[in-house]
Amino acid sequence: MRNEIKSLTIETAIDKLSQKEFSAVELTKRCLKSIKEKEKVLLAFLNVDEKLSLQQAEIADQQIEQLAEDDLPELIGIPIAVKDNILVEGMLCTAGSKILKNYIAPYNATVIRKLRQAGAIIIGKTNLDEFAMGSSTENSAFQITKNPIDLERVPGGSSGGSAVAVAGGEAICALGSETGGSVRQPASFCGLVGLKPTYGSVSRFGLIAFASSIDQIGPLTKTVSGAKRIFRVIRGIDSNDSTTKTFPKNDRKTLSLKEIRIGVPQEYFTKEVDRGVSDLIKKTINQLEKEKVKVIDVSLPHTKYALPAYYIIAPSEASTNLARYDGIRYGCPVKAKTLTDLYFQSRGEGFGAEVKRRIMLGTYSLSAGYYDAYYKRAQKVRELIKQDFRRVFQEVDFLLTPTTPSPAFKIGERNQDPVQMYLSDLLNAPANLAGIPALSLPIGKVDNLPIGLQIIGPSFSEERIFSFAEHIEAQLKR
Repeated sequence: MRNEIKSLTIETAIDKLSQKEFSAVELTKRCLKSIKEKEKVLLAFLNVDEKLSLQQAEIADQQIEQLAEDDLPELIGIPIAVKDNILVEGMLCTAGSKILKNYIAPYNATVIRKLRQAGAIIIGKTNLDEFAMGSSTENSAFQITKNPIDLERVPGGSSGGSAVAVAGGEAICALGSETGGSVRQPASFCGLVGLKPTYGSVSRFGLIAFASSIDQIGPLTKTVSGAKRIFRVIRGIDSNDSTTKTFPKNDRKTLSLKEIRIGVPQEYFTKEVDRGVSDLIKKTINQLEKEKVKVIDVSLPHTKYALPAYYIIAPSEASTNLARYDGIRYGCPVKAKTLTDLYFQSRGEGFGAEVKRRIMLGTYSLSAGYYDAYYKRAQKVRELIKQDFRRVFQEVDFLLTPTTPSPAFKIGERNQDPVQMYLSDLLNAPANLAGIPALSLPIGKVDNLPIGLQIIGPSFSEERIFSFAEHIEAQLKR
């Protein structure tokens, strides 16, 4: 098993576990050993609990021994890494910030409860941009995670640690979270499958909030079927999250290839998109067209306003959500003579530069005299973007676009220029604002670096997206 972890998929691991080729304890120990061997270089994890993960593995082995194969939970014995803004009871949960460096989660997030019920083994918590604010995992207060494909490059963000844990062979799969592309972008940079589900399909209870009207938890896996398996486990209504919704009863109805209509939006193939990336995406679309898939050129005219709107709405919500980190309820304990000094010192020392920047942007946008000019106008643009998608999805079943404008960029290349860094979210933010599902699928390389194809669908079309993505995935393997 020594060299298997990097290539071992969820499906293969479950088959081998059920066939007793190895035990859940053996698989977990191998992942733990891989973490010890690779972490000095990759820096994907912030916290690993060997004792707890091995206890979970022993329970999984007992279930495998006692239950019939058809009765085994969906993720039995699978070691999964979890982004460190998702609460796991009894484990540190820092959100990549000094202000939470000693915070122990008092309860499990709903997704963690569901994963454990499905037999998954929580192996550790992964690095991220502080409070999930970033596109490179360079904004963590603790360490800079390296892309395992090229150690001089970023893995993407903010779920970079989760992506690297999977791509680097430290865990079989991982959970990340999305606000502006934070699952899909690192999936593309690291050659993985990453899903941003429909807003409200997965509970946010136990996810440390960034922008509450946009945040969503999603899987990072090696295959489409792996992402599908995790999504089916974590989705669903939760009484602790009033935004969760019931899935339509026909959500698993799939289309035959000849029935599928693909939209190619011109706004996603602009000068900001690397020529090599555009060519690879168009090559894939041309291949689908040869297979009699109907391809239609479409327009989403308000796409160009998505990024500016996102960087008004998300920081505004962040400035409100992060107000609780005041040095009293949460935060760095400091000695101060007055309450004002306490706030300034605790937040000044506890928050990093990017978090401070976004808090200030958001507070300004919500302030008297500017609310109508910025926040309210951005919300109007958001509605126009939603209308664009609704109109287009009356003509087509899916949209195909690049996931990112470029392959993974070098560490330090963009972190001195916030605007250049924000442009990394150019092709992801529209789906986040609209609350619709989008999946990144690895389809090849440009300059020996992975590139992702983005498949965007209407709300609650995840099952149809999976079916279509599996077809493309199968074609690429031929």
